[in-house]
Amino acid sequence: MARRRSQRDAKHRRDNTDQGSQFTSATVTGALAGAGIKISMDGRGRWMDNVFIERLWRSLKHEDIYPKGYADGRQAKAGVASWIAFYNDRRLHQAHGYRTPMAVWRERMQAAKAVDMVDNADGLTTCPQQLQQTESLAA
Repeated sequence: MARRRSQRDAKHRRDNTDQGSQFTSATVTGALAGAGIKISMDGRGRWMDNVFIERLWRSLKHEDIYPKGYADGRQAKAGVASWIAFYNDRRLHQAHGYRTPMAVWRERMQAAKAVDMVDNADGLTTCPQQLQQTESLAA
């Protein structure tokens, strides 16, 4: 349906998919080409790029959405936000040595000595305010 809509509206001039048979069929590629839409397909083996996000969506659906059966979009938005916070901040992940994703991220940021651009703008050498202050002091 989305593909038909994009063909009809002609707003989307490029279609990017993997190389699944449902996307490489003459019916689909012919319809896209006929509508003037360029076809872009990921290279072979690029399916691995989606493995992690597909696993995340599976977990979200089976641990939160399906069991709770939200009544409306407002409940779903709040529930999904709560689950994502749980997933990142409290759920232990075997792949991370039974640590949370946020703990792993923070550890890596500290190891990289990352500068938080919002909290420590003066620590950035490209901070415009710092350059202006230095120039005005030199004058």
